[in-house]
Amino acid sequence: MTLPVRPAVLNSPDYPFSPVDAPIKLDQNESFADFPDRLKAIALERLRHLPWHRYTDLHAESLSEAIAAHDGWSASGTVVTTGSNVLIALLIQLCALGGRVVTVTPNFALYALDARLLGASLTEVPLRDDASLDMDAVIASLGASQSDGPHGVIYIPRPHAPTGSLCALDELERLAQACPGWLLVVDEAYHHFAPDDARELARRHDHVVLLRTLSKAWGLAGLRLGYALASDSVARQLRKLVPPFGVSLMQSVCAQVALEHAGYVRERVATTLQERERMATALQAHPTWRALPSHANFLLIRTPDASAAHAALLAQGVLVRRQDSLHGLQGCIRVTVGTADENSAFLRAAGLGA
Repeated sequence: MTLPVRPAVLNSPDYPFSPVDAPIKLDQNESFADFPDRLKAIALERLRHLPWHRYTDLHAESLSEAIAAHDGWSASGTVVTTGSNVLIALLIQLCALGGRVVTVTPNFALYALDARLLGASLTEVPLRDDASLDMDAVIASLGASQSDGPHGVIYIPRPHAPTGSLCALDELERLAQACPGWLLVVDEAYHHFAPDDARELARRHDHVVLLRTLSKAWGLAGLRLGYALASDSVARQLRKLVPPFGVSLMQSVCAQVALEHAGYVRERVATTLQERERMATALQAHPTWRALPSHANFLLIRTPDASAAHAALLAQGVLVRRQDSLHGLQGCIRVTVGTADENSAFLRAAGLGA
């Protein structure tokens, strides 16, 4: 039987993830701690008094207002969906069906997967050997003329995953000025762990969109919520592609409780930065492993053999993520910054005794 499915879907690989059980889970860049129990109790009590038989906001308007107030943005320019990964596909639908997607490699897998699934032409510009972004090459990949109509979407993660590198804001400004006719999407999933963000860039340029998530620093990966900060004009068009009533009552209430008590996030970020530095410093003593500088909640580590390193850590109960199948990352593994005890266990498993 021939399936009535588009060839782009049939020929696409599955998302590259296979779950593995381990006592210490440091493979998905999640928060090292769960949403605080006291905040869970507040959210559950609030939910108990709300009607569950009614549809919630059409486009999560009340949550958009709360996010906008927290992030210093306009509510009309804030678009909320069930995960920022949903927005990656929606932005291609908005600007690149039959057009182009430009990004860098290695990168978050969904940029390329969604481009191929949606029939966009994909260009991936390799990072430099030191994991920095080659902005001249990115701009050159756009083509000679950028002013003769819409072209597509450019995805630049900042900080970059899986390397943890950070593109300079003046380099992003140069790209924004060089790409009229494109939508420049800056993925800020890990912005809490970096020294700055790109909001001012997005305020200056209507064609710049920021993606953010509640899955990392907020400790709400299981809630599945992400959002875009965009110009009001882009957000209005993007909202047409977002399914109506797509954000549930539970998602909205829990996220609003988190935003009302955002101090816990600042404390966790400070702990993560301290632990990230401790791990990076300890790894300097490893005879063969080398950690790259990171501005995220993880470290990318070059090893002589990623398979052997992954297996050796897993044998001692520590799960990390192999990255050696990605362009330029031969021998690399990625480890999330966990709790102090988890990080010490990782360092001991790596032979460093912590």
